Amino acid sequence: MKIVVVMDGPHTIDPQTDTSFALIAAAHELGHEVWHCLAHEVELIDDKISAMASPTTTDAASTPPLHLGARERIDLALVDAVLVRTDPPFDSAYLHLTLLLDFVASQTLVMNAPRGLRDANEKLYACRFPSIIPPTIVTANPAEILLFSAQHGAAVVKPIDGHGGRGVMAIRPDDDNAPSIIDTVTNRGQTPVVAQRFLPNVVKGDKRILLLDGEPLGAILRLPTASDFRANICVGGQTVATELDDDDRTIIATIAPSLRADGLIFVGLDVVDGHLTEVNVTSPTGIKQLAELTGTRPDFEVIRWLERRVA
Repeated sequence: MKIVVVMDGPHTIDPQTDTSFALIAAAHELGHEVWHCLAHEVELIDDKISAMASPTTTDAASTPPLHLGARERIDLALVDAVLVRTDPPFDSAYLHLTLLLDFVASQTLVMNAPRGLRDANEKLYACRFPSIIPPTIVTANPAEILLFSAQHGAAVVKPIDGHGGRGVMAIRPDDDNAPSIIDTVTNRGQTPVVAQRFLPNVVKGDKRILLLDGEPLGAILRLPTASDFRANICVGGQTVATELDDDDRTIIATIAPSLRADGLIFVGLDVVDGHLTEVNVTSPTGIKQLAELTGTRPDFEVIRWLERRVA
């Protein structure tokens, strides 16, 4: 196959943890040709969606680990697959990328689907499935958030367009700072945020379940540090092996049909204490950790899926 990966620059890659790098390396290992481009290098020229892209080679021991060859213009309608792996936030540049990729999505396999990326806000998509999420509200009203926190003993507030744990804060009704925190995160009541019931068992871990076409590749458990309730890897969370349980299987069975219908093929679900909290679709991570903790090759499984779908 000829694959184009739309992602950030090679300088952003940590080969020990980066899922995009793992997928590129796996594709090379399986004999495929992989090209790299940045989001702004996808263009509409002469009625064709093309990309100024570079052929790639990988070497985890070098800096940077992803080497780029000479750039050339590639017609994206003539490649086998485009992987959208640009890191969040989902901003105007990301939106414009999806709108351009819509023009080739009927000819070239785009993972994840541009329309799905637009529709599936990573914080709000889970709200489509109230039976498997913790109590949740979305509002800019500080009084509503304080009331919600008091009703549930504590709440977690998140920016709707946040990522990597940034801006995620715990609100406790007995905390004198709570009104100030809410005032800050809502921009004085002008910006809606997501508020969810605080799940105390987050201290036991935040499970990341990786799905491929609605089926689980596996899961890792991210453990928060002693000084931070957030378990995101980028803020210091440690990963350990874990298994899927009955709650996880219920969550997967509930959400998988919608993910497939929306073209969301490679997805990361965040699960705390049996509750779905987020649906990661832009550039889900965790595949390197899953491979190391289980001794499996989930990166190969993703590329093999692409092979079958393209065939």
